[in-house]
Amino acid sequence: MSLATIPDAIEAIRAGRPVIVADDEGRENEGDVIISAELASQEWIAWLVRHSSGFICAPMTNEIADALALPPMVAVNEDPRGTAYTVSVDAANRLSTGISAADRAHTLRVLADPLSMPSSLHRPGHIMPLRAVDGGVRERDGHTEAAVDLMKLAGLRPVAAISEIVHDSGEMMRLPELIEFGAREDVLVITILDLMHWLEENRCDTIPAPIEPIPEMSRVQFEVETTIPTVHGSFTVRAYRDNSTGADHVAFIAPGTLEHLGDGPTLVRVHSECLTGEAFGSLKCECGPQLDAALETIQRDGGAVIYLRGHEGRGIGLINKLRAYRLQEDGLDTLDANLALGLPADSRDYGAAVGILKDLGISTVSLLSNNPEKKRQLEERGVVVGDLVPLVVGVGASNEGYLETKRDRMGHQLPSTAVLDEARLTAKGL
Repeated sequence: MSLATIPDAIEAIRAGRPVIVADDEGRENEGDVIISAELASQEWIAWLVRHSSGFICAPMTNEIADALALPPMVAVNEDPRGTAYTVSVDAANRLSTGISAADRAHTLRVLADPLSMPSSLHRPGHIMPLRAVDGGVRERDGHTEAAVDLMKLAGLRPVAAISEIVHDSGEMMRLPELIEFGAREDVLVITILDLMHWLEENRCDTIPAPIEPIPEMSRVQFEVETTIPTVHGSFTVRAYRDNSTGADHVAFIAPGTLEHLGDGPTLVRVHSECLTGEAFGSLKCECGPQLDAALETIQRDGGAVIYLRGHEGRGIGLINKLRAYRLQEDGLDTLDANLALGLPADSRDYGAAVGILKDLGISTVSLLSNNPEKKRQLEERGVVVGDLVPLVVGVGASNEGYLETKRDRMGHQLPSTAVLDEARLTAKGL
């Protein structure tokens, strides 16, 4: 067996099979197994662990790493090759401890899932994501970039699994031993140099990213329906399991709502979980009063409140949210505090809400929200949003700066400071 062609390697990747990629003798002179994270199976990951160092990394684009809130492992990278390690991860809904082949394959698939969000992952974990240099192997001739380039060429999500091939003794395997191993295991072997030449010969100036799948109702799974009396009135409550993140979501539906679909837009509030504001009455946000006002309005006018769990702190999680609060005490606003932690300003994904709306048969809504980004995400996924219905409640001295930041820097449709002051006085009964 000799070195394989690049087109054959691309076809193997597309079929979910591994490919061995060797780098230059003057570099690491190592061979890494590369396999698609999107297509990772328990069987192939178990095979990878048996024949490698067992240290599995997940190369991905910077865009995906940013979307999943995967900051660099260290502020100053002292790795001689500049390998861009991030914090390690497990899937949030892992099957057991995270180390098994089944768990690691699952984590890899979560990393590659376009519907995943930061809350889909736990940190630290047993998979080590790597940030690939933009431009691929023509900018950096490493296995990280080769893996991402191969995924793109195969039309797959640009997230891979890689690990170094070793002998039973633990020593690194080199060419031509890698070719012998590939022949024995029926796995193709290529080199990064051949990949670079092939890209040049085929004039691949840029490698297009794969087309993202359109989120479907399969994002969520309906579990149970019941009736719950509340201080705002009685609601039909439907519970859903998020197949992407493992989170539980609920829809509170006012009486008669589903019987009158088609009479016009349905009033809908898509509400993100906020433990501090809803359970403990925190005055640093308006989430608790917003939820109460939404339930009151929906009960009076008809419609549904979709409550999304896993959105704490605009998707960064409770601990990171409290860390951001601590930075705000030092003078940062809510946006800069997230960025200072290496996290997105807002990493929430509303795909689950779209799945729930589809399950309920709701296709046209009036959205009870101040957030145009929420409207944009729903519309991108096929929901017709007639208008944004403002929800300005819970304004106070402790959150006025927070609301101004959301208005001035995050595009929320909130009134001027003077009107916010008036709302704050009204809330106090003055």
